[in-house]
Amino acid sequence: MTNPAPADPIRVFLVDDHRAVLWGLERLIEGAAPRLLLVGTASCREELMARLPAARPDIVLLDLDLGGEDGGDVLPDVLRESQAQVLILTGNRDADVHQRVMMRGARGVVQKEEEAEVVLAAIEKVHAGEIWLDRAALGKLLGALAGGGARVPRDPEAVKIEELTAREREIIATAVQYKGAGNKVIADRMHISEHTLRNHLSVIYRKLGIRGRLELFIYAAKHGLAA
Repeated sequence: MTNPAPADPIRVFLVDDHRAVLWGLERLIEGAAPRLLLVGTASCREELMARLPAARPDIVLLDLDLGGEDGGDVLPDVLRESQAQVLILTGNRDADVHQRVMMRGARGVVQKEEEAEVVLAAIEKVHAGEIWLDRAALGKLLGALAGGGARVPRDPEAVKIEELTAREREIIATAVQYKGAGNKVIADRMHISEHTLRNHLSVIYRKLGIRGRLELFIYAAKHGLAA
């Protein structure tokens, strides 16, 4: 009996303008081999965008304060030029700041003062399709963004919603019910494979004109698709 092939390592790219912090993060990722693989580092936007295509990372760990530049402003470039998920590294606990970067496409926010094990867990969870955000903060964020309750959709939104199949609506409701859970949990509840779930989610995102699970939660709350 042959042993199963080991899973491919998670390819990680680090971005921080503080050399000492960058050095420490490098040691952290290298010490987590073979689960993680360090594929590149950068200390500014220019280095990041020059090195990103060849690195082909799965996860970009991006410092929010990048040498005086707002890391949130770098997010759209990273998402446009790669298929990577972005995890924000910050010392800022302002919920409004977290909300802004999540809405711009980040998949999570991890505090700089967290233990090494927490940073590694955040990387692995985001790579698995989960959102990394303090549960209380996530609940507050979703409540604030969906504030005002459900509203009657405008005609363009009604058209989008009408394009959803019954199965797609069921997937949306299940994803909202298990928000914060990984794709495997949702797939198991739906009795489908993770691959099939990802395909369904891709179609749903395209039909609704959204990007990612967080936007799906917000859209579902606003348009009555959560039940």
